[in-house]
Amino acid sequence: MAAVMPAPSNARLLLSGNEAVARAVWESGCRVAAAYPGTPSTEMLEVLSTYPDIYAEWSVNEKVSLEVAIGAAFAGSRSFCAMKHVGMNVAADALLTLTLTGVVGGLVIAIADDVGLSSSQNEQDSRYWGRFAHVPVFEPSDSQEAYDMTKAAFDFSERLQVPVILRMTTRINHVKGLVTVGERVAHAAGGFKKDPARWVMTPSGAGKRIPLMFERDKALLAEAEHSPLNLIDDGAQPGDRRVGFVTSGPAYMHVREAFPNAPVFKLGFSCPVPVQRLRQFAGTVDTLVIVEEVEPLVENELKAAGIACIGKDILPRQGELAPNVLKPAIARLLGEPVPEGLRAPAPVFPRPPTMCVACPHLGVYYTLAQIKNITISGDIGCYTLGGGHPWNALDTTISMGASMGIALGLDKGRGEADKDKRILAVIGDSTFLHMGMQGLLDIVYNGGNVTVLLLDNRAVGMTGGQSNPGTGRDIHGQEAPRVDFAKLVESLGVKKERIHVVDPYQLPVLFKTIREEIKIPEVSVIITDQPCVLIDDYKKQKPYEVIDEKCTGCGNCVDVGCPAIHVTRREKAVKPSGKEVELQFVTIETAACTGCSLCVQPCAPDAIVHADLTRPMRLVRH
Repeated sequence: MAAVMPAPSNARLLLSGNEAVARAVWESGCRVAAAYPGTPSTEMLEVLSTYPDIYAEWSVNEKVSLEVAIGAAFAGSRSFCAMKHVGMNVAADALLTLTLTGVVGGLVIAIADDVGLSSSQNEQDSRYWGRFAHVPVFEPSDSQEAYDMTKAAFDFSERLQVPVILRMTTRINHVKGLVTVGERVAHAAGGFKKDPARWVMTPSGAGKRIPLMFERDKALLAEAEHSPLNLIDDGAQPGDRRVGFVTSGPAYMHVREAFPNAPVFKLGFSCPVPVQRLRQFAGTVDTLVIVEEVEPLVENELKAAGIACIGKDILPRQGELAPNVLKPAIARLLGEPVPEGLRAPAPVFPRPPTMCVACPHLGVYYTLAQIKNITISGDIGCYTLGGGHPWNALDTTISMGASMGIALGLDKGRGEADKDKRILAVIGDSTFLHMGMQGLLDIVYNGGNVTVLLLDNRAVGMTGGQSNPGTGRDIHGQEAPRVDFAKLVESLGVKKERIHVVDPYQLPVLFKTIREEIKIPEVSVIITDQPCVLIDDYKKQKPYEVIDEKCTGCGNCVDVGCPAIHVTRREKAVKPSGKEVELQFVTIETAACTGCSLCVQPCAPDAIVHADLTRPMRLVRH
């Protein structure tokens, strides 16, 4: 991406939370920023990469990104690291020692929680990391606060020599609001100063730093008790003090929308919890309700401190706490009738995600769906969708890179019922580089009987096509060394004759390769080599259409799962065997078709042909 012209000081810009954080990071004089893409945090680094005078990188995983930021902070530079919530599970090893060393240059770690599970395998609460690592947590509730708190976090980090966690959520990351921005203030790096007692965390060194961490905890609590980031909002028309709220982040906006006149204690500096100020606030209301997404963290801490409060006994422990959730809960608490229109949410028509038109993964899952007596260990990425309709070709998905270890466990732990099952692991190129290489090495080292499908589409597809060491480009789109996956897996110990590079659009070749390799009782790696359809490397071909008179309704093309194929009508038919079947007659949305030919290959009656582009392209209306 090219550098952008920074907006002038005091300009008012419409920014998402991610964009606001990026702007604040740049203005704060940050010199190094690193991240691994992950929804909903991805855009922070994408935007930062467009600004001048800052080094930005896509790291191979979150642990590495944090370590890069730590190194820069040790050298006296302001640094920044961003990740989604599950990313800190990977980076925690570094974080939990960093808390002992502290930092020199300011270090801000933005963690984006996916409240509501928009694009994640779990709904964990990153506020726990503040408690676990003994570091402060700031929680913005809109884009302006995301900007302001990021700048405050850098100053705070340097002043107390401690990293600061900026806890975001999907709603803050992606919703836009007006933000008043400023100008960049440069911060020179002081240079790395050798101090083995501080920087070399052997048991003896770490043991001496733990008491210092506890002393810092006291200082952090004192800061939280007096921080202007924690404030009391008495409401638009104060007076009714039957219920007072303690909340933070986007939940504050929900509370204020639902109860504009209620007293609210807004936690911006939420870890450590300012217990004494909250105790005073609790004394001013009849009932104290803690509204937090998602875990009862503050609630439990206040109860432990002897402060009477209500929280998850009336509010759900998952999902966003929107007004339609809050209003009925508080009405029941007060013994009032539930407001009309809030008794039950309106039903939402299901819209499950699917793969893109011509996605190279379509052929992989169409093929896997044809193979019987296999167990398939899946992973995190676009290809996780292979577990859905029409393929139903994934049996497990746990975490980034887990397909490798789980496949080995399925192999080594198989019982009598599974003795003849073939074990396959499916993993994408970026996920393999992120955390899959170690798992494959483990399979090889321990003699696993696993066939690995490494889906190389030259992009981090699920988050928008970002680059990685397998794409040959860096975050700016500049040429970079590209990993040769065949050589890489061979270096991990896979026999050369057990490594195959195939075109996933060539279904017969793919099917034959998989069928042959799963019969070999040792490690095999099949690398599919076609680019993601959403990146520049993908080249469209002449689109296809269906000849209606030839279509027999066999439905073979439907099983490919391409969104450009639409069923126009269904009919019942009886086979000569007496079995009743459903016929599916189809059309192809020619305007969307890229000519990949996946649907052509299983078409029994040869009803799919290249479209006549002299006629207007056919659009299918839904």
